[in-house]
Amino acid sequence: MNRTPITGGCLVVCILISVLPAFAASPADEQLRELMDRYWQAEMEATPIAANMFGSTANRDRVDDFSDAAFEARKKRMDDALRELEDIPTSALTKANVVNYKAFEWVLRHERRTLDFDWRYITFNTMGGMHTGFAQVVMAMPNRTEQDYRDLLKRLRAFGPMMDQVMALEARGAETGWTQPCEVLDGYGDTIIDWVSETPEESAFYTWFASPLTRLDENLQRELRSEARTVIETVVNPTLRRYHEFFEENYLPFCRKQIGLSSVPDGRELYDHFVRFYTSLETDADTAHELGLREVARIETEMTAIKEEVAFEGDLAAFREFLRTDPQFYVDDAEEYMQIVARISKEADRLMPAFFSELPRNPYGILRVPAQTAPKTTTAYYQPGAADGTRAGAYFVNTYDLASRPLYELPALSLHEAVPGHHHQISIQQEIPDLPDFRRLYYIHAFGEGWGLYTEKLGIEMGIYKTPYEHFGRLIYEMWRACRLVVDTGIHAKGWTRQRAIDYMMKHTGLTLLNVTAEVDRYITYPGQALAYKHGELKILEIRRRAEEALGDRFSLRHFHSALLGNGSLPLSVLDELMTEWIDEQR
Repeated sequence: MNRTPITGGCLVVCILISVLPAFAASPADEQLRELMDRYWQAEMEATPIAANMFGSTANRDRVDDFSDAAFEARKKRMDDALRELEDIPTSALTKANVVNYKAFEWVLRHERRTLDFDWRYITFNTMGGMHTGFAQVVMAMPNRTEQDYRDLLKRLRAFGPMMDQVMALEARGAETGWTQPCEVLDGYGDTIIDWVSETPEESAFYTWFASPLTRLDENLQRELRSEARTVIETVVNPTLRRYHEFFEENYLPFCRKQIGLSSVPDGRELYDHFVRFYTSLETDADTAHELGLREVARIETEMTAIKEEVAFEGDLAAFREFLRTDPQFYVDDAEEYMQIVARISKEADRLMPAFFSELPRNPYGILRVPAQTAPKTTTAYYQPGAADGTRAGAYFVNTYDLASRPLYELPALSLHEAVPGHHHQISIQQEIPDLPDFRRLYYIHAFGEGWGLYTEKLGIEMGIYKTPYEHFGRLIYEMWRACRLVVDTGIHAKGWTRQRAIDYMMKHTGLTLLNVTAEVDRYITYPGQALAYKHGELKILEIRRRAEEALGDRFSLRHFHSALLGNGSLPLSVLDELMTEWIDEQR
């Protein structure tokens, strides 16, 4: 078992035994496992950049294939897998493989449905594109052996051909109306050209070669550094310049005039699909919108109570403005800001054993968001570690424009991105024994983001929030996710303008204008994903309430968390079934 047990409670493996009783494998079990492994290996072969981003350690010398042939092969791969899946009798599967079957079928059907649209022409959003994803993965690659450096050099050489494929897709999007909206593209070109360095040695892609290569002899070090300088000078920098020129001259003039996905051919049908895909529920845009309005009203009541607790004279809008502008809530030094983040995260680390019956083996680090992408990137994000434990997870913190980043939001932010949020959940999933590879690495947004939002509320029980302002900061973040339901559906299904979305977020969240604008632009360019958070959190809270009511004094929060996380990321409908069975068995 490749995880660190915490004494005083049953491990996830024990809970898995109670949830998923073991039976002898049948031919149907073998058929399912072989199909899942074959399918996932082919997916990882075709998308090594994406695979590495989510923890795979294979094909580190290769890049993703965006050709038409690769696209058609992916559609065929999914269609073939769905046909094979239909021939497997679920009645002959073990309990664990019934769960795998349901998760696999859900992934195949929903991913395949996306390919029926021209969404592949949208190759980037305001959080980044293939050029930034490439840089992120390259800078997370191992740098211990000669082979590591050879892999890195080979991948750098492949950057040019890959970006040519990306530009070809974007050019087709420009011809057919499948582009990102004009309103959100101001400054996006900077996220391309800012990666270009004056000299190869100054390039971010040279970082691993600039550090001492102490494990290699001096002649080899000189050879590798010389090759790195050459490939940066002849491939990487020219490709970035070429992409920047293409973006400015051949993409921007054809950008979309309306912000909603409904404005492109078949866009509303695609958005309805995204609503179901990202919530993993059979819901729709109107239902999500109304849920958001109800949650906004509820959270606003809690915010008012905190305003009264601190005896602030003025209405809620004035209190939010006070929080946005008072200097006591801000620092202007990036290092001090990072130290505060680290202190909060280490306190959460200390408290974890009281709330979880085991911890993952893989640690995480805290890093700054790269300067090249920081202005257009959200407040923070998490990058998973390698599934084999050779790379730690990374909690990236945005230190751009600290005057827009209040300290009272940091506890909720850190809980969500690091522990017990994304790092804990994803690392646990990567380390579950006998989980198929696709289940180990695939990310179901409603589960993962719902868990992250749930852990922000769990921070109350953990004692993380020390002041009323930090409690209000948590409510700002919860309100932020509730407003997403209203704003995302408003933009893509109800004809909202960008300014209306910004005004709504400013009125209700308490976030600064910089953060609100970045968030709204994210929803515009990444339709539906913002719906995952609240739907997932509310489902987890509902399941927990049912467990507490059913088990009474026998309810163990530590064991509940292990049962919830112990089967990996699941569609919410499958999670509900599984946890209902667990509750019944615990009785």
